[in-house]
Amino acid sequence: MLKIQVQNSALYLLSGALALSAAILPAQAQNAGQASGKSFVDDFDKLDRQRWYISDGWSNGDHQNCTWSAKQVSVEDGKLKLGFAKQDYKERNHVCGEVQTKERYGYGTFEVRMKAVAGSGLNTGFFSYIGPVDKQPHDEIDFEVLGKDPSKVQVNQYVNAKSVGSAKLAEVPGGADKDFHDYAFVWEKDRIAWYVDGVLVDEATDPDKLPSHASKIFLSLWGSDTLTSWMGAFEDPGAPVTAEVERVSYTAPDDPCQFPESIVCKLKQGTQ
Repeated sequence: MLKIQVQNSALYLLSGALALSAAILPAQAQNAGQASGKSFVDDFDKLDRQRWYISDGWSNGDHQNCTWSAKQVSVEDGKLKLGFAKQDYKERNHVCGEVQTKERYGYGTFEVRMKAVAGSGLNTGFFSYIGPVDKQPHDEIDFEVLGKDPSKVQVNQYVNAKSVGSAKLAEVPGGADKDFHDYAFVWEKDRIAWYVDGVLVDEATDPDKLPSHASKIFLSLWGSDTLTSWMGAFEDPGAPVTAEVERVSYTAPDDPCQFPESIVCKLKQGTQ
C-alpha cells in the first residue's frame, strides 16, 4: 500500500472509502484530455447533490484524527461550510467535512474563493485528485492551507503517488483565515500554474512532474495528531470551527471566461 507522505491530504486507504468511491464513478482509464466534466460555476445558493458527493463515515488513514461526517457539510447564506468539531464518530474523537465532485475534470482552470481555518494540526484544502479507489494512478494538484500558519498556502502536485512538486508556501495577503481569497490553478498538458488572488505564485513544466489523469475536485477541512513535522502539533480548537467557500469553478480549455473575477478573464486579456 502507499506510504503516507506528509504533503498529501487525499490518500483514500480504507475499505469503506474504496467501496463508496467505486460506486460513484466507472473504473475505465481516463486521461486528462478525455475528461467528461464540463465547465461550471457553483455559487452555493444550494448544495447541488448532482454535482457533489459528501464524504461520510470514514477517514483517510491513521494520520487523520477525524471522521468525515455529512453533518459537517452545509450551505448557508450562499456559502459552503465545512466543519471540524470534537465528537466521537467511527473510532475518531473529531468529525470533519469534505465534498468531492462526482464528475472527473481534465485540463483546464480550477478556481475557488474560500476562507480557511487557523489552528495547528488543521488543513483546509482545495485540490484535484484521482487514485487507486477509482482504479487509477494517484494524480493530484493541491492548494492546502496549514492552520499552523494561515498567512501562507502550500501548492504541490503528485504523479503516480509521488510528491513531485515544490511544495512551495505562497503568501496569502492578509491571511487565508481572515478573509476570502481566490485560489486558481491552470492545468495544461505541458504546464501547471498556481495563482493566489490573481498573482502567479508557482508553476511546473517538467513533463515527468505533470499529472495526466482526469480527476475529481475536492474541498475539505481535516486534522492530524501525527503529521506534526508538516501540519504542526494538533491543538484542539476548543469549539467547532468552519472553513467557508463562496465559489468554485472549472473552465475547460478554450471555453469563455465564466465570471468577471476569474483568472481566465485576466489571462485572456493578457494581464497575467
